[in-house]
Amino acid sequence: MLDALPGRRILRLRPGHAGTLVAATVLTAAIVACVLAPVLWPLDQSAISLDQTRLPPSWAHPAGTDDLGRDVALRALYGLRVSLLVGAVAALVATVIGGIVGGIAGTLGGRVDRLLMRVVDTVAALPHLLLGIFIVAMLRPSLGAVIASIGVTHWLSTARIVRSELLSLRNRPFIDAAISGGAGRRRILTRHLLPHVLPRLALATTLMIPHAVWHETALSFLGLGLPPHLASLGNMINDGQGSLLTGAWWASIAPGAVIVVVTLAIAALAARWREHLDPRVRAELEL
Repeated sequence: MLDALPGRRILRLRPGHAGTLVAATVLTAAIVACVLAPVLWPLDQSAISLDQTRLPPSWAHPAGTDDLGRDVALRALYGLRVSLLVGAVAALVATVIGGIVGGIAGTLGGRVDRLLMRVVDTVAALPHLLLGIFIVAMLRPSLGAVIASIGVTHWLSTARIVRSELLSLRNRPFIDAAISGGAGRRRILTRHLLPHVLPRLALATTLMIPHAVWHETALSFLGLGLPPHLASLGNMINDGQGSLLTGAWWASIAPGAVIVVVTLAIAALAARWREHLDPRVRAELEL
C-alpha cells in the first residue's frame, strides 16, 4: 500500500533524477568548457616553457604542468575536444554500419539473416582492441584511421539491436494491417518500421560514445592512435608515463580523471534515456 502512494514513489525516484541532473550538469560544463576554451583561456596549449616543467597543481596551473612546461588543464580541455569528436564520429559510423546490416537482416530474414548473423558472430569473436590495432597499423596512425578502427569494431551490438527490433515489429498487428491495406515494402519500412527503430539507433549511438572514447584512448596510449601533435587525452596519458617516475603524477591523473568523469556522465544519461524508451526497464524500477 505504501509503495503505491504517489509521495513515496516520488521519494524513491528522486535519487535517480538527482544523478541525472548531476550527469547533465557535468557533461554540459565539459562541452561548454571545450567549446569556449580558446575564448576563456586564449593561450597556446602547445607552448613549451622549459623553465616551468613538472610544476605541481597551483592557482596559476590548476592541474600542474607536464615535462615540457605545458599547462595540463588547458591541454586536457583541448584533448577532450578531440576525444569527444573522435568518439561521436566513430559512434555515428558504427551506428550506420550496424543499422544497415541489422536492417537488411531483419527486413529480409531467411538465408540473408542467417548469413549476416554468422558474419556478426565471427567479427564478435575477434578481440576488438587487437582488430583496431591491426586496422590502424594498416592505414597508418591518423584521425581517419582511428575513426575507421572504432567504427569497424563497434557496429555489432547495433546490428543485433536493429535486427531484433525489426523481427519483433514484423509480427505486430499494425504491420499485418498495413500489408492487408496494400502497403508496399518501402512504405512499411519508412512509415512503420523506421519510426520505431530510430530512437533505438540514437540511444545506441549515445551509449557507444564512451566506448569509442576509451578505444581511442587505448590506441593513443599504445602510440597507435592520433598523431602526437594532437592533444588527445590518450596522448596526454601516454606522454605523462615518464613523469610518474619522477613524482609528477598530475600529468597522467588529470586527463585520466577527465575521461572517467565525462564518460560516466554520458553513460548515466544514456541509461536514463533507456529507462524511458524501454517500458520493461521502467516497470522494473517502479517495483
